[in-house]
Amino acid sequence: MRQDPLGYLAEELNSLREQGLYRRLRVLDGAQAAQTSVDHRSVVNLSSNNYLGLTTHPKLRDKAIEATRRFGVGSGSVRTIAGTMDIHMALERKLAEFKRTEAAVVFQSGFTANAGTVSSILGRDDVIVSDELNHASIIDGARLSRATIKVFPHRDAAAARAIVEGLPRGQRTLIITDGVFSMDGDLGALPALCELADDMGCIMMVDDAHASGVFGKNGRGTVDHFGLHGRVDVQVGTLSKAIGALGGYVAGSQALIDSLHHRARPFLFSTSHPPAVAATCLAAIEVLESEPELIDRLWENTRFFKNGLKEIGFDIGPGESPITPVIVGDAALAMKLSDRLFDEGVFAQGIAFPTVARDRARVRTIVTATHTRDQLVFALDCFRKVGHELGVLVKA
Repeated sequence: MRQDPLGYLAEELNSLREQGLYRRLRVLDGAQAAQTSVDHRSVVNLSSNNYLGLTTHPKLRDKAIEATRRFGVGSGSVRTIAGTMDIHMALERKLAEFKRTEAAVVFQSGFTANAGTVSSILGRDDVIVSDELNHASIIDGARLSRATIKVFPHRDAAAARAIVEGLPRGQRTLIITDGVFSMDGDLGALPALCELADDMGCIMMVDDAHASGVFGKNGRGTVDHFGLHGRVDVQVGTLSKAIGALGGYVAGSQALIDSLHHRARPFLFSTSHPPAVAATCLAAIEVLESEPELIDRLWENTRFFKNGLKEIGFDIGPGESPITPVIVGDAALAMKLSDRLFDEGVFAQGIAFPTVARDRARVRTIVTATHTRDQLVFALDCFRKVGHELGVLVKA
């Protein structure tokens, strides 16, 4: 009888079950909307990155159908062989214009955009100076580059400066931060880090995945929000969150984009986006420019919900974005809070180590532009009820 060489995985899963940390996948059986069906239960959805509700926007649906009928369902190749279609080029021109850069390139996901870019533009003789809470895709790209990695405490630009000033003069150095951090919802120390990059001649890079479509004029991101155009060399964004579709992109100089065409492995070895996805993303940018009231509604809902959670007595951290964590500390308790909320009709996922620190487990919530006031009031009432039941409020 052959012994299962992967038997240790079952043991690890049993350990998670014993700790109350085992999670099964919740299945969405309705549209990705503010009120939807998950596991055949109607719930207020507070777990989606669909900030502006564009996944179901009529203009995006129509463009996706039109492109499918005209071009088919797939591109059939990688970009460098036969997979670059006119619609991909149109999307990249539109993204560059939107981000106010010379050029842009689209990747299959935000993860591959980050990992492929960092590993492409740096090598073993270079240095990466990275915020300790940067996204996993940044961390993986840094490791793949084989550059020396220096980590500074979260949002501590003074510590980042001390690291850079301690490096040999002339050493190629990349400073990188998230624009909005996905677990706490706070903003990166972008202005101070740009000043450091200017002073020391470093490459400046920002991952704006959770800022694109949310911050800045018409959702142009944190570079626009802080007025830093021309001072961030590499802007990474996603097409999978506020844009409502799928993919990631890098915006910057023409030389940067041409280099990624030749060196970024995800770009070189992955089939390009289906025409419908590219068309949808183009339509989404047009909606951002023509319907700014969507972003206004997003922020109105964000302020209302954050204030409500504070008044109830939850610890929601210092977040400045629509991402609002309800921090409870203990991992098993966070999962119990999530499950009880689901029982009451609110879908808000629990998050624990290794995604966040061991003592910072939380239920992460995200409101959208399409939530109604009644839905948010209902969710707050559920949080109040379950919070009292489980004793997780920081004030009575």
